[in-house]
Amino acid sequence: MRNPRAVAVSAATAFVVAGLASPALAGPGKGPGNNNGNPNNPTKMARAIQVDNVMAHLEAFQEIADANGGNRAVGTPGYQASAEYVEQVLEAAGYTPERQYFTIDLSRTEFQLLRENSPEQREITHRAMSYSPSTPEGGVTADLAAPSVDAQGCDADAWGGTDLTDKIALVSRGTCAFGVKSLVAGSLGAEGVIVYNNTAGILNGTLGGLDDDHVPATGITQAEGQVLLGKMANGAVNVTLDIQAFAGEVETFNIIAETSKGRTDNVVMAGAHLDGAFEGAGINDNGSGSGSILEAAVQLARVNTLNNQVRFVWWGAEENGLLGSNHYVADLAANDPDELDNIATYLNFDMVASPNYIIGVYDADESTYDASVPPPAGSIATEKVLTDWFDATGQPWVDTAYSGRSDYQAFILNGIPASGLFTGADGTKTAAEAELFGGTAGITYDPNYHTALDDIDNVDETALEIMSKAIGAAVISLAQDTSAINGERSAGKSGKPHPGGPVPVEEEAPDAA
Repeated sequence: MRNPRAVAVSAATAFVVAGLASPALAGPGKGPGNNNGNPNNPTKMARAIQVDNVMAHLEAFQEIADANGGNRAVGTPGYQASAEYVEQVLEAAGYTPERQYFTIDLSRTEFQLLRENSPEQREITHRAMSYSPSTPEGGVTADLAAPSVDAQGCDADAWGGTDLTDKIALVSRGTCAFGVKSLVAGSLGAEGVIVYNNTAGILNGTLGGLDDDHVPATGITQAEGQVLLGKMANGAVNVTLDIQAFAGEVETFNIIAETSKGRTDNVVMAGAHLDGAFEGAGINDNGSGSGSILEAAVQLARVNTLNNQVRFVWWGAEENGLLGSNHYVADLAANDPDELDNIATYLNFDMVASPNYIIGVYDADESTYDASVPPPAGSIATEKVLTDWFDATGQPWVDTAYSGRSDYQAFILNGIPASGLFTGADGTKTAAEAELFGGTAGITYDPNYHTALDDIDNVDETALEIMSKAIGAAVISLAQDTSAINGERSAGKSGKPHPGGPVPVEEEAPDAA
């Protein structure tokens, strides 16, 4: 049963689904919670951001998905309609949003099946890898083969002369990229490859791009891999792997909107990816982040004076390997490095309403986790803006890894300070986290991650309220003062170079290995 809130907001969202000319949305200062004047400081901004308004944006995304094949994935009508909704809300608030177009190699799985045929008929939970080629219609039925020397199967030597002709390879995650495992298995005659995880949880992988030499590839859990290996020790195990996928080149876009007020040489950026996974409506991942920064933008438009310009971006093709944010930063690095240097800091918001949530802040100071790359100077101060807000409001929080597994990756690779918020995806909630935030220890933060159940009925409104208010508070705080991050004051232009020069952006998808 759909959340009854959908009835209340249907007038605000139907214009997108029906293609009407203009949104039935309140302008700045006219909606619920918009009666408290000029929200020009964190406390006022947090008060102005009402979770009902953010939920209305999420309901709009849900209705869009419902009307467009069940999803809002890049390259689909659902993504286009989601963009139109965001643009019309922004225009109603006084912004002039622009689209930044780019071309991607798109991979989309439209059907997938993995079945063990012996010694019993059973379907195995799996997730086809991004950029996997299709199997022949009806799939491939073959015996499994595992490496005899090195379970990762990263080169021919790992197989020790094992004959893979007309077999399906079964290998472990680790050591090399999934694309390498697929290429090696294919070069030895395999008809496909199954990769089992090396930690708890389903494996959500990518082959990294289109390649005619890849063989069909999918991921399974570590536990399922061990079950299959145990059965193989007692005889042949026959499986059917059926992947039907689309792969090709498509044009897509980011949406960019910036304030007309504030210094243009000291820009604060806030971003969230607009696209969802093809499997479902993508309401937590990442309607929650998109809706939160959309409401922050609406409320920020009511502020009389801003010291620094704020630029909001809704990224495209994040689910395909952070491609929209990579394109944005790479384009600036190549064609307008001064504009890249004008970015004071970047805030990223990807999944902020997980049903088994944590209140997580990207660990720029590495107090809990080692970062994937050295956090650029100013990142610790950016993190502190978020943690100081939580501390001041008595809200418990925890560190989450500064891993680069979302759209801040390109920024930190180019020396731009960054932090952000995260309520969790496929990681497992600890007992200590359950003590802090409630919920259930021992299961994932979002059991619906990248599934059809990532819908409006499976987001946590409490988490969304905590995070959306923190987002607004951080945005207005930095819009007024970034001196702790880069020493810049609101008056004058120092011309001080940004710490850390640009480096080439690596367009590597999360979970590529």
